Amino acid sequence: MAPFQHKHPYAPFLFDSAQKWIVGTLPPPRFTQGILRPGDVDFCYGSRDGQLWPILNQIFELDLKFENTDAAIAHRKNFLIQRRIGICDIVDRAEREHIDASDLGMKNIELRDLLSLLSRYPKVKQLLFTGGNSKNGPEYLFRRHLKEKGLRLERVSDSIPRIHQFLIPGEGSAERLITTVSLTAPSGSANRAVGGLPEYKARKAADPEYTTLDFRVAQYKRFF
Repeated sequence: MAPFQHKHPYAPFLFDSAQKWIVGTLPPPRFTQGILRPGDVDFCYGSRDGQLWPILNQIFELDLKFENTDAAIAHRKNFLIQRRIGICDIVDRAEREHIDASDLGMKNIELRDLLSLLSRYPKVKQLLFTGGNSKNGPEYLFRRHLKEKGLRLERVSDSIPRIHQFLIPGEGSAERLITTVSLTAPSGSANRAVGGLPEYKARKAADPEYTTLDFRVAQYKRFF
């Protein structure tokens, strides 16, 4: 059987005033197939199983609707524009032997040229990775992308979420500094890793009602 061709169904959501971009990999394959479930939103990070929009909904008290409607999409787009946040996932397409949403399951990955896109949007100063340096995660793939261009990430902070930076040519002869933040992935599959973090364990011990979503809300709030 031929591998499943997992093509990103959404173009990058980019605009001139954006100062930071969210960078992930691919939405679940059903979005490529055009098969949405109740509670899905037909937009970036719109899976009902994902946590990015629930996290932002809680941080900013957005009163988002989690439904497949034009109004739900427009609300998210308006929020991003107001907050000057773009979305530019790094994977354009990949092949899968098994039709699931696992980053590890991606093969023959084709990346988007984020560096070329960054050169067209000079106000962007920060990339928010929705995952770290585990194989095929956003930071992992971005490192590969930089290496192909003769660039590399330099560590700023090794505590979670890890922060790096890199330089790219700017206008004229000036160089432009971009900071990256590797956020804890907003997916259910990352909950086990969150549960093993000393910081989470300490908070959970102090407050049994504390959840992995609460942990992410506190982390993401610092950068959004």
